[in-house]
Amino acid sequence: MLLIHSDYLKYQTKSKTRIAEEIDDDKKHGEYNESLVAFTAVEKEDEENIELAIKNAVKEIIDVYSKVKAENIVIYPYAHLSSSLSAPDVAKKILKGIEESVKAEGIEVSRVPFGWYKSFEVSCKGHPLSELSRTIGTEQVDEEVEKEKMESRWFIFDNDELIETDKFQYNTKKELKQLVDYELGEGESTGEEPPHVKLMREKGLADYESSADVGHLRWYPKGRLVRDLISDYVYNLVTNEGAMVVETPIMYDLDDKAINEHAAKFGERQYRLGNKSKELMLRFACCFGAFRMLADSFLTWKNLPAKIYELSTYSFRLEKKGEVVGLKRLRGFTMPDMHTVCADMPQSLEEFDRQVDMCMKTGVDFGVNYEVIFRATEDFYEKNKSWMHNTAKKIGKPLLLELLPERKHYWISKMDFAAIDYLGRPIENPTIQIDVESGSRFGIEYLCEDETEDNPIILHCSPTGSVERVICSLLEKTAIELNEKQPMLPTWLSPIQVRILPITENHLSYALDLFDKIKSANIRVDVDDRQERIGKKIRNAGKDWIPFVIVIGDNEINGDTITVNIRSTKEKIEMSVEELIDLVKSESIDMPYRPLPLPYKLSKRINF
Repeated sequence: MLLIHSDYLKYQTKSKTRIAEEIDDDKKHGEYNESLVAFTAVEKEDEENIELAIKNAVKEIIDVYSKVKAENIVIYPYAHLSSSLSAPDVAKKILKGIEESVKAEGIEVSRVPFGWYKSFEVSCKGHPLSELSRTIGTEQVDEEVEKEKMESRWFIFDNDELIETDKFQYNTKKELKQLVDYELGEGESTGEEPPHVKLMREKGLADYESSADVGHLRWYPKGRLVRDLISDYVYNLVTNEGAMVVETPIMYDLDDKAINEHAAKFGERQYRLGNKSKELMLRFACCFGAFRMLADSFLTWKNLPAKIYELSTYSFRLEKKGEVVGLKRLRGFTMPDMHTVCADMPQSLEEFDRQVDMCMKTGVDFGVNYEVIFRATEDFYEKNKSWMHNTAKKIGKPLLLELLPERKHYWISKMDFAAIDYLGRPIENPTIQIDVESGSRFGIEYLCEDETEDNPIILHCSPTGSVERVICSLLEKTAIELNEKQPMLPTWLSPIQVRILPITENHLSYALDLFDKIKSANIRVDVDDRQERIGKKIRNAGKDWIPFVIVIGDNEINGDTITVNIRSTKEKIEMSVEELIDLVKSESIDMPYRPLPLPYKLSKRINF
């Protein structure tokens, strides 16, 4: 079989051969769009077991069909693929059998007539999975054995022990249990919309953009500010680790063999564009540009380990429409992406440990709990068991361990950190991967100490995961903790950190003087100068999750202190302006700052 994912297929019968099947006039021509076309030659050896030939062929066709997301399947008899053809009656029986079996799976399928000379025109889409060849045999495949051979083994790692997932006592480890259930396919989806979707709209952060492709958002000033602060945070984090910041293109030519092969790892999630002469792909991370840049660089053993970092605004993944939701799963997203070039495995493992510390720090700094999955091939685990156990212990709590029977990807080991949302499903956040393929595939070389050349090992690391998922995690956390504490963002991430509420217009001048003092300390502060009752202003500040709210009346004007409403504790505390500034600063130590991207008077703001 030659399997072509096509834009269209057109055919027209010309004349019959002596073995042609009888057909109605409407079968003498045809046109199919967005099809997986299976050009098929039935061979002599297929006569040994017709039923198995049909079964194995259908299995391969449906597997490719599901990956390329075609709209229908066309079975096209094509004797030119083989010089060992079966008897015509057998060929017709197998081709009809394939058609009927595919149709029985609920898939739209058509079959082009057998035994006719035909003209045809086919337009191949040109992505890495759009042209595939398969040789189908009649051997009996023990599906249970095959399944078992390819299945991972799963354990809970706890105190240097590997415990089978169904034997671990989860007790208070509710979020770990939710992660395990999801990974093992045992969790149930309620179909509910996660709370962060409502919150991202209510808080004026982001919303869906109906005029764009699904999975692309519009960002309002508050949301853009939060995104920028998180981006600044990661920039500071990775540059402190010695990363060099670069920028690379967002689209790449699939005629580049290395890019084509690497892109194929992401299968149907590729976001493609182009014309008849060139097929381009929008990047799903910064790998392509980073690897091309490294391949064009002169590296020596003295340079390694070397880190390059890029914030990709944007990366693109063609997620399924039904899976795209809010900030959790998008087609266009912002990905902090660091690549570390390592000389050998010992250096890679040492760097991996440093990056585990960095990823764990992001959970602390954002106040988000991460559950962890540590993955490795069986072979890697056996060779590096001591290192894996020691690295797992760094997490400080039980984690999920996946042992793969063999390497399926470019990585041989990886660690994934996930927050758990309100509905009990993981939000993929930081990740670290040991890549043993890309150095060779992209021609990245470094000069060794003995003056020979070698391909490096490359670590992929996103210390936070996508910026959108960080915000998703923070919003979902507020929904989970609603009965325990006031919902709010960390002070350093709050779009407005302090709000001043003058009771009447007579108090506005004092409020504006106070605004100037607080703003000059690099604190995001605004003034609710609207002609509203003070009770309503206080409620609005609560809805906006303002961490610190000051009400200005006669007492404040005539006194030396102000009364500050502290959201996190629900306290009202009298303090000086200087003490308030120190308090806000103490909750933002070592965190990035950006000024308020909105009019500081609420009366001047647009209601988006």
